[in-house]
Amino acid sequence: MASHKIYAGVALRETRSRAGLTQRAFADRLGVSLPYLSQMENNHRPVSAGVLLRLASEFSVDLGAMAVGDAERMVVDMAEAFADPLFDAPPPRADLRLAATNAPALARAFLDLYRAHRDGQERLAALDEALGAGGQNATPSPWEEVRDFFHYCDNYIDAVDRAAEHFARQAAPGATPLEHAIAGLTARGLTVTTAELGSGPVYLRDGPQITLNAAAEAATRAFQLLHLYALETRADLLEATLELARFRSPTARDIARLGLANYFAGAAMMPYGRFLEAARAERHDLERLAHLFHASLEQVAHRLSTLQRGGNRGVPFFFVRVDQAGTITKRHSATRMQFARFGGACPLWNVHQAFETPGRFLRQLAQTPDGKRYLLMARDVSKHAGAFGAPVRRFAIGLGCEISHARDLVYSDGLDLANPALFEPIGVSCRICPRPDCHQRSVPPMDRNIRIPADRPGPLPYEIA
Repeated sequence: MASHKIYAGVALRETRSRAGLTQRAFADRLGVSLPYLSQMENNHRPVSAGVLLRLASEFSVDLGAMAVGDAERMVVDMAEAFADPLFDAPPPRADLRLAATNAPALARAFLDLYRAHRDGQERLAALDEALGAGGQNATPSPWEEVRDFFHYCDNYIDAVDRAAEHFARQAAPGATPLEHAIAGLTARGLTVTTAELGSGPVYLRDGPQITLNAAAEAATRAFQLLHLYALETRADLLEATLELARFRSPTARDIARLGLANYFAGAAMMPYGRFLEAARAERHDLERLAHLFHASLEQVAHRLSTLQRGGNRGVPFFFVRVDQAGTITKRHSATRMQFARFGGACPLWNVHQAFETPGRFLRQLAQTPDGKRYLLMARDVSKHAGAFGAPVRRFAIGLGCEISHARDLVYSDGLDLANPALFEPIGVSCRICPRPDCHQRSVPPMDRNIRIPADRPGPLPYEIA
């Protein structure tokens, strides 16, 4: 198998700039000629193994971060956008990769512009709702802006993660996350009591008095109190992170603040080092990890997708949560696997079937159109109602990794990972999926012509040219 070539011109230039070195001095430190360095910085040559080792030893560069990062995700996002019939023909994949690596700001601006175009089209289509176009702008919604912020951070926020880990180390021996959260809030002058609130909120607050709902699940109570602790005690850290993000609107900033507090809560319940060690020891068994860390399955799955700390990365996972209508309500990918940004998700993913088999893990071997193979897991999760007749919130979670990491997961046991016939073809969304014979296709691919035959015996009324 051919080795993966790493083009990291932007990273090289940034490393040289941080070190305050000229190109010649930087080339000498790396042990290469000046022309060779110039070619690598302009992505005309891949970074050699020797240079990678020098970068790690001389400049403490995280090699894992150079291998897969923003560039690959932007390439996928741009390829999806260029599938729109708005464009006569999509540029070659190599050109997209050059744009993402050499001019990432330009690539992001293009994605913002295309998103604005799509938003404008959707607003025009919604005129029958009497919304009108007056006062509307074509910028991403605050929710989308925050989602993209976490997406391009690999869903890993180092400062917040380390602060949460430090807080977790201060727990009394044997204390559960809930007990530690209560102790932390008590130390801040807040009083936490427990009462029966039925199907009401997880907690009620009246000044310094917090009443915790005894009917809520322990993992949920712990998470919500740790969320509150982050807002109460780590406001400066959260605000500093928000400043770096430079959100366009106060609403996006407010949403992101809650997201960062949620991040702190999850990282405090499952502190990085201890959780990563346990994940490897338990071969990423979600039920075992949920038991060990007093967490829910969803909390564990989401936390696994955030283990991307430089120099100590976990298995790159993608994570999704979908509702019963198939709407993705949470999503993140630290893998090459991407989710549709401008359309529906592939109906062949096993996450949509999880509602049919409650309480069971579903496993799926899948292959995307680019030839990448994955091990996918899915399971339904329900939010505890708290009382008879109260509405139950039902979701399904999906977790997956590239097949090269599958042996590290207990869910690969008994599967023939070497048999290509067992890998089900899936896509990102029908709009950009090139597969001509999918029985679940809802719409034709946007970048293909279709033919309408007089006599079509198949499941679709058209043929893809």
